[in-house]
Amino acid sequence: MRHVAVAWLGLGANLDRPADQIRRAVDELARHPDLRVLALSALYRTAPVGGPAGQPDFCNACLACATECDPYTLLEIAHAIERAHHRTRDERWGPRTLDIDLLAFDDRRLDCPRLSLPHPRAHERAFVLRPLADIAPALVLGSAGRVTDLLAGLNTDDIRPWAQR
Repeated sequence: MRHVAVAWLGLGANLDRPADQIRRAVDELARHPDLRVLALSALYRTAPVGGPAGQPDFCNACLACATECDPYTLLEIAHAIERAHHRTRDERWGPRTLDIDLLAFDDRRLDCPRLSLPHPRAHERAFVLRPLADIAPALVLGSAGRVTDLLAGLNTDDIRPWAQR
């Protein structure tokens, strides 16, 4: 019997009806035979961080899933879903139809060119930690600390429910 892991994913989009992009991606993840969605955060509207000026706001969410896949296979599943949503990687932190990041995978630590776990910048990004706190407030992101403690140290003034403008 293979080990069932819990993975936490961050989803973001700011092009082509972002909330719909996120909802469709969640549906695709839920239908994947090697994944079982355990929890989904609310959708949040967040200002872009980094990247070119003048981008639209992002829609962000996080989900937890159970899987027997290894982290690299899960990353490939996420990238395939991004491609199906016409994701391009032309500009770092630029606008996108869909971004799916592997934030954590059980308590596994990896530091490879292709994948770092936990995500190396998740602990400093309120747009990740706010939705992650909905579904995993006690999750520890490596040596950075617990999600709720990390979130308490960040400015969340620009993060609001998606429906609000």
